[in-house]
Amino acid sequence: MRSHRIAAIPADGIGPEVIDSGLEVLAALAARSGFALVIDRYDWGSDLYRRTGRMMPEDGLAQLKSADAIYFGAVGAPDIPDHITLWGLRLPICQGFDQYANVRPTRILPGVVSPLRDVAVGDLDWLIIRENSEGEYAGHGGRAHRGLPEEVATEVAIFTRVGVERIMRYAFDRARARPRKLLTVVTKSNAQRFGMVFWDEIAALVAADYPDVTWDKELVDAMTVRMVRRPRSLDTIVATNLHADILSDLAAALAGSMGVAPTGNVDPQRRFPSMFEPIHGSAFDITGLGIANPVASYWTAAMMLEHLGEAAAASALMTAVEQVCAAGIKTADIGGNSTTKEVTAAMVAAVNGANL
Repeated sequence: MRSHRIAAIPADGIGPEVIDSGLEVLAALAARSGFALVIDRYDWGSDLYRRTGRMMPEDGLAQLKSADAIYFGAVGAPDIPDHITLWGLRLPICQGFDQYANVRPTRILPGVVSPLRDVAVGDLDWLIIRENSEGEYAGHGGRAHRGLPEEVATEVAIFTRVGVERIMRYAFDRARARPRKLLTVVTKSNAQRFGMVFWDEIAALVAADYPDVTWDKELVDAMTVRMVRRPRSLDTIVATNLHADILSDLAAALAGSMGVAPTGNVDPQRRFPSMFEPIHGSAFDITGLGIANPVASYWTAAMMLEHLGEAAAASALMTAVEQVCAAGIKTADIGGNSTTKEVTAAMVAAVNGANL
């Protein structure tokens, strides 16, 4: 029997609730699909930080390295500054394992209503590719003369030829594999005349190797308008670390809710385990209430299964998600009144072939 070792890091807030739900559904799916999942659970995050001053152990990456994939919940807590939680857990994994392609599919699921007028299932179907290793989140910069009137803080965006070219090639490859073969490159080169002009130049060079892919370029501010006003004009999108971070949140909202949006932090060369996570954050305002939306954790799990070579199981999982949402078994953020446990039970039933 095929076996995959999964490192589960539920972490903070609603993370444990949605990851536990996802693992329950994955267990039912694996039992019917002829493969096994070996789950190693790592209780890292803000609770560990409060006890030890670290979000994960010093040898955390070494512990994760043997996993086939990482299933991540959410990070962040109200009493700990966000830059500590993010740079203490999620970003060290992304950068330490060179997960340079952040992949964020967005589409409107059956039974989920977009806030956009006259936009329904099939009208908004995007794949956002985010450069995930450098750019504005490279971590370069510093502060000097702290507390004095002349205090200065710098945050340096880093764009390397290897970093930009590899994400462009990955984006063109993904666009080529989709039916429309359409890619939009997001930029801000009118104002940022070094890094973003460099970004544009490499996009044009790479595009020459993909004559079958139609591509265009959009300034990031104009892109927000285009996403709202002309969603059907977009398909695959590639943007910098910061720009795609913002645009993908907008995309999730336009598709109906942050609670349905998945992410894969991928090492395309498969030198290290890739990490899959919902993008909704820790949501401490609803933690423990039993109403967290687990759909993003299922879609994320489907991305993980596809990465692991279990394409049929991934497709079956997404079919179950669509059936459950279409049947109206939904949490409040997408117009329903079901609890997390009720959605989980419905998903297990759908995976097992029951009529909803």
